[in-house]
Amino acid sequence: MGARLAAAVAAGRFATILSRSLGVGGGTTAPGHLVRILDPGAISSIAARIPRGSIVVTGTNGKTTTTRMISMLLGKAGLRVMHNRSGANLIPGIASTLVNHASLLGSPNGDVGLFEVDEAAFPYAVRELQPRVCVLTNLFRDQLDRYGEVDYLARIWKDSLAQLPVTSTVLLNADDPRIASLGPDLGCNVLYYGIEDSTLPGTTGSHAADSRFCLRCGAPFEYGVTFYSHIGHYRCLSCGLERPTPDLKVVRCELLGIEGSRVEVSSALGNIQFTVKVPGIYNVYNSLAAAGVGVAMGIDPVTVGTGIGEFSAAFGRVERVELQGRELFMALVKNPVGFDEVLSTILRSPGEKNVMIVINDLFADGTDVSWLWDVDFELLAGRVRFAVVSGLRAEDMAVRLKYAGVDSSLISVESDIAAALSRAVQYTPEGETLYLLPTYTAMLDLRSKLVEAGHLAPFWED
Repeated sequence: MGARLAAAVAAGRFATILSRSLGVGGGTTAPGHLVRILDPGAISSIAARIPRGSIVVTGTNGKTTTTRMISMLLGKAGLRVMHNRSGANLIPGIASTLVNHASLLGSPNGDVGLFEVDEAAFPYAVRELQPRVCVLTNLFRDQLDRYGEVDYLARIWKDSLAQLPVTSTVLLNADDPRIASLGPDLGCNVLYYGIEDSTLPGTTGSHAADSRFCLRCGAPFEYGVTFYSHIGHYRCLSCGLERPTPDLKVVRCELLGIEGSRVEVSSALGNIQFTVKVPGIYNVYNSLAAAGVGVAMGIDPVTVGTGIGEFSAAFGRVERVELQGRELFMALVKNPVGFDEVLSTILRSPGEKNVMIVINDLFADGTDVSWLWDVDFELLAGRVRFAVVSGLRAEDMAVRLKYAGVDSSLISVESDIAAALSRAVQYTPEGETLYLLPTYTAMLDLRSKLVEAGHLAPFWED
């Protein structure tokens, strides 16, 4: 078995070097496929030797950002982190990360494993990694062609969490009814996190709200406050089901527009204060989840706050680039809830916005683009100087904007992404911001063009 693992690790390491030297990728996925062919038990073998165990993060939105925040605070605590930083979050990506951070004999070159995990891959990751900490951020409709309905995902997540040892800790978002419902009856430690500061601006409803009905009796939830979509303070007047009391909670938060938020968190280890440098209430939740991991790992509040405060955005999620006297503000959009929150965030400041939206329908994006009709694009009506639309489904996006009330004369269709970017930059006045809103593969395409021009580093170096 030792020889088999050694051969698999050696082959995986060589595949990574070859992939990067040939310029065909970052070696973040293909080596993992090879490793699992040569030794199907490689993940379990290496993971079992990680001194401080593994941390797994899953959910519809916020996985990459949350894991990067966790990585920062773990590093501040002096821990060496084995992290699938590129976002390769399927099982081969996890395998690639492990073999690239292990000796040829399979001994980990790190203190703790940290893995963003795809929603559908979560059961497999739990089985093979046996994580010390699991974080579940939220659950929304996303790529129904891949994942199915949210009830299915909640069910398989619940079954997977039930298999964790009593020594594990599960962190659940108390403000998401479906995520909170996974906590009761688990045999391991459960910590809930949520926002208590009800002075934050909320929403009155959204096309994208998924869980506004009681999961026990089916009656409508009553919400005391809704922060976005179905995330908020809820209770059922019919059967009494209500939001669990958070163990970690945001007691004070000041939104700073696209600059981020000032946050104060109450926890069992003491108050944690930091400024998170990415915008939106959804990123307040991401930072809260990361702080929860710090608490679960026994890291002191000052170190947790410092780590989160020094976090910089994950590639493509919220990136800023200076280009020809303009600032490019790129934010990944991949489902209705996430898109709504990005729109709400960039529109909180006054004035007309310069917008470029790029929609692809490849497998990683989701092949069904009907979700665009669940996004509140009506928010853009009367608020844009122009809207350049691009990608494989540029025409679909243009039609959606037209029906949202955006003036047709302001909508420009250019299917070629490079040409669309050039046009959008030209349309943007010098000194102003161009907001780039791409789906996943479109974001990778945009980044590759910016990398070629020397404005960004490749994602595996980020």
